[in-house]
Amino acid sequence: MVHVYKCLGRWFVLDVESGSFFETDELTAKLIEKRISPLAEATGDFSRYTKEEIAESESEIDTLVSDGVLFTAEPVHPEPEYKGIVKALCLNIAHGCNLRCKYCFADDGQYHGALDFMSESTARNAIDFLIEKSGKRKRLEVDFFGGEPTLNMKAVKATVDYARSIEKAAGKEFRFTVTTNALALTDELIDYFNDEMYNVVLSIDGRKTVHDAVRKDASGKGSFDRVLENALKLVGKRGNKSYYVRGTFTALNPDFAKDALALNDYGFGQISLEPVVLPDGDPLALTESMTETLCAQYETLAEEYVKRRAAGKEFGFFHFNIDIYNGPCAAKRLVGCNAGDEYLAVAPNGNIYPCHRFDGLEKYVIGNVNDKTFDDALPVMFACTNLTKKEECNGCWAKYYCSGGCAANSIMLCGDIKKPYKLGCELMKKRVECALAVAAIENDGRKE
Repeated sequence: MVHVYKCLGRWFVLDVESGSFFETDELTAKLIEKRISPLAEATGDFSRYTKEEIAESESEIDTLVSDGVLFTAEPVHPEPEYKGIVKALCLNIAHGCNLRCKYCFADDGQYHGALDFMSESTARNAIDFLIEKSGKRKRLEVDFFGGEPTLNMKAVKATVDYARSIEKAAGKEFRFTVTTNALALTDELIDYFNDEMYNVVLSIDGRKTVHDAVRKDASGKGSFDRVLENALKLVGKRGNKSYYVRGTFTALNPDFAKDALALNDYGFGQISLEPVVLPDGDPLALTESMTETLCAQYETLAEEYVKRRAAGKEFGFFHFNIDIYNGPCAAKRLVGCNAGDEYLAVAPNGNIYPCHRFDGLEKYVIGNVNDKTFDDALPVMFACTNLTKKEECNGCWAKYYCSGGCAANSIMLCGDIKKPYKLGCELMKKRVECALAVAAIENDGRKE
């Protein structure tokens, strides 16, 4: 399978199975398109090219094919296998939040239940569960999530202390991440997160008007000014440690490139901006009719992204971070985030779920860290439904970059873990096109 496309005014060719990626001229791109669809009428007008130019391009294409880097056959992938190894846990440390975000999938952080906070003993049991289930895996990941984790810092600190006290004896190394809306950050919390957290994710949606329209506090006031001040203070003291400012764009701001650029202008160098996922009919939901507009925004963002980075400005956009030389291994490309298998979530009451998105849904309870129960029926199902089992994904050129997409989106919006969320697919494909184009352009810049 081969994908030919134009982005940022340049032509690119991706050989899907080999991962080979080329920048080419328009003639070569159109000739490759003709080989992909030899019967298609709209393959391009070749009348403005000489016979010699066409022959030269055809010869170059033939060489790439004979070298095994173009029109590569799909290999036989191994059958998916459940190994029973858990590498990462998301601890929903607080079922509660100090914001009332209009698009919150977790019902104001309470996950369709009552206000609840994870106890220290449950948190310790979750760490014990992870160690027990991790096999020979040395590095383990723990994400503090919610709701808002700063509402339950006693349990957060107890978890970190306990894990640190036993990791050497267990032959493990813990990496902690916290996702916070930054509203309640104090100097003490900032110092703690910067000392103990391998990564910090800060939730800001972009421009003040956009953020305050959807991310209000419990009294109904916008949170932007307080959040921005606290987040900048944390980042300013973080040094070279990992962090991301993570925003969400909705139907209110289809011009979301402006929000990503605004975040960079505020002083954040590492940014992620995610499309909201909501059911049809929600006033904030993105719709398929917006696809063209949203895709154009990614290209607008990519163009400015390249300019700013070339000028020496720190700017990392999560979805443009694709390594065209040392990408994920073949096995990883088939499974994505490993939700429901190697990655699980734990609720305040100790219930184990495939990921945080399933928290509170009784039919997706896998077990409980407190009573040490664990039914591997769901993990087996998740593990054995990898990319190779998703029929609609197998004909997609971007399949090895999204690995079949988000399982939660497939289940909750499409009713089937094997069915892709269509709008998410289109946005993912555009992000990948832009990311590959950015990588090629910046690689050219390094050679000059």
